[in-house]
Amino acid sequence: MAKVYARRVSIAAGAAAALVGTLVFSGQSAQAAPPSPPDAATARTYLADIKEQAEGPQDGYSRDKFPHWIDQGKNCNTREVVLKRDGTDVQQDSSCAAVSGKWVSPYDGATWTKADDLDIDHVVPLSEAWKSGAAQWTTARRQELANDLTHSQLIAVTDNVNQEKGDQDPAKWLPSKASYHCEYARMWVWVKHVYGMTADPAEKAALKKILDGC
Repeated sequence: MAKVYARRVSIAAGAAAALVGTLVFSGQSAQAAPPSPPDAATARTYLADIKEQAEGPQDGYSRDKFPHWIDQGKNCNTREVVLKRDGTDVQQDSSCAAVSGKWVSPYDGATWTKADDLDIDHVVPLSEAWKSGAAQWTTARRQELANDLTHSQLIAVTDNVNQEKGDQDPAKWLPSKASYHCEYARMWVWVKHVYGMTADPAEKAALKKILDGC
């Protein structure tokens, strides 16, 4: 979530990530947003399948246990790929850093022209993931979540909005742009479903209320 560049870790990128990386360097973009989550009806089904369970302890949590932002090839890391994907007319320098472009933060509708004004949000925060099952995962699995370009887990948003969100789940925090709540809930549920994470009762109730109104 934070604008902090962790050490780059070399792993074999998945096919989808490789495709995004290829398109970045050809000057094209696969999309101008994260991968589209399932529709509301499917998300409701996924939510029902998510195990309801109280959050586990924070004990032992560290962002370092979720290696990010990893190398995605051609000197680009995951953050830089997401900035390219989520912006328009994004230009990058030889080190793959975004030097110009335009980004509209879906959480608050704000428009930015400097990459420094943006954070890459983990839709399901890493701390939340830790308390929802990731404490028992391998480091490789946690790395996959922290750099997931295949599902709706990463998104470029206004930095202070991301910092306000912190590690809160939808029972405690939602984007200020109410029209984005349905999309956000669908994204959240998709990620938790794919990774087999749990959800606490208040979180499940909040998500159900949003999805029932979609």
